[in-house]
Amino acid sequence: MNALDLSEVAATKATHRFARLSATKARAVLDLMRDLDVDDARDVLRHTERGAADVVSKVLESAVANAGANHFLDPDALYVAECWADEGPTLRRFRPRARGRATRINKRTCHITVVVAMLDPEELAERERSRAATGGRAADRAARVAASRQARGAAGGDATTDASRQEEDRGGSDADTSPADDEIVADVPDDEASEASDVAEEAENAADDEVGVASEVAEEAENADDEVEPADPADAAEEADDEDEEA
Repeated sequence: MNALDLSEVAATKATHRFARLSATKARAVLDLMRDLDVDDARDVLRHTERGAADVVSKVLESAVANAGANHFLDPDALYVAECWADEGPTLRRFRPRARGRATRINKRTCHITVVVAMLDPEELAERERSRAATGGRAADRAARVAASRQARGAAGGDATTDASRQEEDRGGSDADTSPADDEIVADVPDDEASEASDVAEEAENAADDEVGVASEVAEEAENADDEVEPADPADAAEEADDEDEEA
């Protein structure tokens, strides 16, 4: 791969060193966005279901930010000129195994570099023509969608008008039959009032009966007290003397 001379071309780069993934996994993602516009590269990375896509996306955004801040380049006129991943140092770890042995675990690292550059005038003109054509088709489609929605809304308005008319007709029929319903509703409270009055009369009768029973019990108790006369002490003494003489 021929390296891009940044001193001769309006380009800038960003590098992520010691990324904790293997260079092979990073290259599989970098190959998807090489030579693409920045917008297209973003879309590709957004829909790539790989763990390296998140890391590469951050490096791409860093390169675009460097181009705008350091070299005053238009972010909308950039494309991915170069991108690569170099091997980094390998972290060696060990895992214990059976019989006192140990196996080595290699934790790979890599250095990811993304270079963005300005598009050529011809490429910019071609992209503008393609966007205009796509925009025209999108505008036509938007107009068709708006027209269909308006037609649906008009049909829905007619349906709503018909429904409101049906509801009004039903409301008129209900108004015609409302007096009978009012009479039925008016009769119901009278029945309930009569039932309540009957219950109140029964309660009063029961209370009167209880009062009468209580008065009768009190009279019987008074009569019993009158029948029991207190004993005379003189009579009791005479009866005691008679018993003594007989003895």
